[in-house]
Amino acid sequence: MTSTRTAVTASADSHEWIRVQGARENNLQDITVEIPKRRLTVFTGVSGSGKSSLVFNTIAAESRRLINESYSTFIQGFMPTMDRPEVDLLEGLTTAIIVDQERMGGDPRSTVGTATDANAMLRIVFSRLGEPHIGSSQAFSFNVASISGAGAVTVDKGGRTVKERRSFTITGGMCSRCDGRGSVTDFDLTALYDDSKSLEEGALSIPGYSMDGWYGRIYGGSGFVDPTKAIRDYTVKELDALLYKEPTKIKVDGINLTYEGLIPKIRKSFLAKDTEALQPHIRAFVERAVTFTACPDCGGTRLNEGARSSRIDGINIADACAMQISDLAAWVRGLDAPSVAPLLNKLQQTLDSFVEIGLGYLSLDRSSGTLSGGEAQRTKMIRHLGSPLTDVTYVFDEPTAGLHPHDIQRMNDLLLLLRDKGNTVLVVEHEPETIVIADHVIDLGPGAGTAGGRICFEGTVDGLRASDTLTGRHLEDRSSLKQSVRTATGALEIRGANANNLRDVDVDVPLGVLVVVTGVAGSGKSSLLHGSMPTTAGVVSIGQEGIRGSRRSNPGTYTGLLDPIRKAFAKANGVKPALFSPNSEGACPQCKGAGVVYTDLAMMAGVSVTCELCEGKRFDASVLDYTLGGRDISEVLAMPVTEAEAFFCTGDARTPAAHTILKRLVDVGLGYLKLGQPLTTLSGGERQRLKLATHMSEKGVVYVLDEPTSGLHMADVEQLLALLDRLVDDGRSVIVIEHHQAVMAHADWIIDLGPGAGHDGGRVVFEGTPSDIVSDGSTLTGKHLGRWIRQ
Repeated sequence: MTSTRTAVTASADSHEWIRVQGARENNLQDITVEIPKRRLTVFTGVSGSGKSSLVFNTIAAESRRLINESYSTFIQGFMPTMDRPEVDLLEGLTTAIIVDQERMGGDPRSTVGTATDANAMLRIVFSRLGEPHIGSSQAFSFNVASISGAGAVTVDKGGRTVKERRSFTITGGMCSRCDGRGSVTDFDLTALYDDSKSLEEGALSIPGYSMDGWYGRIYGGSGFVDPTKAIRDYTVKELDALLYKEPTKIKVDGINLTYEGLIPKIRKSFLAKDTEALQPHIRAFVERAVTFTACPDCGGTRLNEGARSSRIDGINIADACAMQISDLAAWVRGLDAPSVAPLLNKLQQTLDSFVEIGLGYLSLDRSSGTLSGGEAQRTKMIRHLGSPLTDVTYVFDEPTAGLHPHDIQRMNDLLLLLRDKGNTVLVVEHEPETIVIADHVIDLGPGAGTAGGRICFEGTVDGLRASDTLTGRHLEDRSSLKQSVRTATGALEIRGANANNLRDVDVDVPLGVLVVVTGVAGSGKSSLLHGSMPTTAGVVSIGQEGIRGSRRSNPGTYTGLLDPIRKAFAKANGVKPALFSPNSEGACPQCKGAGVVYTDLAMMAGVSVTCELCEGKRFDASVLDYTLGGRDISEVLAMPVTEAEAFFCTGDARTPAAHTILKRLVDVGLGYLKLGQPLTTLSGGERQRLKLATHMSEKGVVYVLDEPTSGLHMADVEQLLALLDRLVDDGRSVIVIEHHQAVMAHADWIIDLGPGAGHDGGRVVFEGTPSDIVSDGSTLTGKHLGRWIRQ
């Protein structure tokens, strides 16, 4: 018996590794690797080297797929389907919990409180302890409207059918004026249409509302408006129908359609999401046409008078949600109510986790769509910190993104805490401060794209330092302070800035130089630059919003590069440009330009097979007969950016407009990307640099960049600094929100906000050169920069 038990134990102990064999997802080059369990493993390598492909798209994806398959086929039918990753063998997997930097949805009803269940617990507390008592927890919810109704119902009683009168009442907390959104909208009608034109003449200036398609058919055949008459000549009834008519079923040419006024249609299609989540051209329209003001009935709290009337110790639920979370935690700690003690303890733990993770400066009523990628990731960590689960695999995507050097140590402590509870922690990271705490390091590379996807190093941090890999060589990188700084050519004056936590800040931002705005997370940096910048400053703002696009979108379509390329092909061959688009007339008839034929298998993962007709090239065979410079369009889309730049620079294929865009892509370090590579396969760092390359074509004279080093390897930061220098030397002003010490040391001027976060921040604590802030040494930034630089 003893020997059998020993054999079983020895067999169980052999499963101490996650084994990956033959991984080929995205750019991975058939790699094999072993990852120790219950250890902190950091994955390093240049942006695009394959870190996310290995960690997220292979290990975590297969774990989630296998867990989903454990449910019944009925349940699986309601769950997202997942393809099996391109890998020969995966062993030793445990349940994977992914904590990534994806924004937390664009619904304006989603707040920090609703996303973390803190609001749900707070509502129950007020429903039990609030005076006067107004109802259940839903009476304090801004997502539940108060409704009542009555009527006759037919029921069977004793074999007889009788009618009875029934009534019901639901007491909700939603403000009826703003529908629980906290703001009301006012439309600038001149931004919706040109009243001197008729609809047929293109009066509408709303994105997507073309008269050539369904909208033309709906308006032309509705009978509610005259599409041939100038809008200024409409009767009151016609104008009301154009703007406000509720959805009405109509029939045009035998087809059932729905007519709806412009205002309700815009509310549903454009305003149902957070403004920041909209596509750029739609967001620009909304910002131009719609004015958002705080609801006069609820004061922006989203709650009706009943919900705001119930109080605990003089505080209503709107006051509690508006508090800084660190203050709310102290208030909850002071409540003495044995009847709800377990609930108060759970709420206290959740609020304390916010403070522990460095988000104590937020408030529960903060819209989740306004959180940065780093803040969203840390918010997702809240529910896992106190979890009793062990032997779980936690997967993090650059958890230090958006963190000041002062905050990184706190994040490191949290990662080690999760490991010490018996979990496997996998971290994709570039920050040396986090790499050095790893138990195990896996370095991918040596390059990016097709030049990467291989294991360059496995082992300890000391072994990485001694290795000759790119990461090993740059791990101890330090910079010298910039001794000679540029002279400002002017100043951008910001006066009385009080957005969010700013305290009537007055600051002159130098122009014509490289300015770095820094400070701990939550100190007010974004509020200063994005919320207080003069609108007449000619600012081009490049934030952290993700790039939206399907698998048909690629760097060529996103940057507008394919437009001049298609025109060049069309001119060289005497045909239409639309032939050279796989989404238009040039598409392969079998796969419709997708390159693959997809078969939906309901609750099981669908099957994608390379199209046999076009062999994955996406184009009709006749289109590939047309060439430019000896290459057909599919061969051009398969080119890396560097090759394409040389191709369109000289010779028969010379296309200056395309070459200019390609040069910008090379400048931001994306020369290895293929023109036709789907955007869905790009890493976070690649997407940010692609966006930067696109904005470089705009005519603004002031660039505001929000943490451009996010997702960049240490070796790539040098290239970014060279790009920023070129922008400044070309006469642009560059203002960067940044925590990376190499960028601070390279700045001409530093503006440091703080000294803390939330109501402990919001002030300018230092202005000057990098040498000055280190010499001063009174701020957290100055102290950390002084310890980091090369002495």
